[in-house]
Amino acid sequence: MALPLYDSQPARRVPWVTYLLVAANVVVFLLTPMSNFAAWYGRDHVRECKAAHFTYEYGAVPKELTTGDQQALPADIVRQCGPAGFHKAPWTSAFTSMFLHSGALHLLGNLVALFVVGMGVEDRLGRLRYLLGYLFFGLVAVYGFAWTSPDSGVPLIGASGAIAGVMGAYVILNPRGRIVSWVPPVIVVRLPVWVVLGYWFVLQWLSLGDDKSNVAYTAHIYGFLAGVAFALLARRAGPARRVAALSRG
Repeated sequence: MALPLYDSQPARRVPWVTYLLVAANVVVFLLTPMSNFAAWYGRDHVRECKAAHFTYEYGAVPKELTTGDQQALPADIVRQCGPAGFHKAPWTSAFTSMFLHSGALHLLGNLVALFVVGMGVEDRLGRLRYLLGYLFFGLVAVYGFAWTSPDSGVPLIGASGAIAGVMGAYVILNPRGRIVSWVPPVIVVRLPVWVVLGYWFVLQWLSLGDDKSNVAYTAHIYGFLAGVAFALLARRAGPARRVAALSRG
């Protein structure tokens, strides 16, 4: 398996939005009870309970998104940690869930992927379209997962759906690009983008039936396809704007 390290094609501008997204995810994680840095949440059982409540409050629960109503906490959590002390508008969790992570490794894996492909996509789309696209990919991933599993009461958290969309956009916007990757144990190679990201997409597809995994592969697929569609539309809009500008000139 190849581990992507960085995009071999340098960006033409400073990728401020990618840096902002990376920083936002890190800061939010450090302020949540899932981070050891946030000592004010307490320790041991107290911290675990606050993390559980926090996840249900700000995570995207599919059944809440499909019904529009806040659901009661699972009986085992209520028994161990008490009832929910919060009220939420389910649609807002589709946004907040994109910036939550269950642990440092979960966060690191997502941010490495965003750093590798995000700069190139931001460079080609421009900062505003890239930011709007990122949020759009995340929403498609969250609601796509909810539509596929409408009765699920397990919160969905993580930036991976939005980042999967950035991956899909990268394939379209830079199809001849190469990603410098590490192939264990010691080989570093430049692989075509369609090999690295195509392999990743196929792996997500083949993993759909894995009931033992807590990874939302369905959300990744929806996000990736949203990124492909967004980039295709953006690429078609580019020549149209240039033609319009020339005609006005």
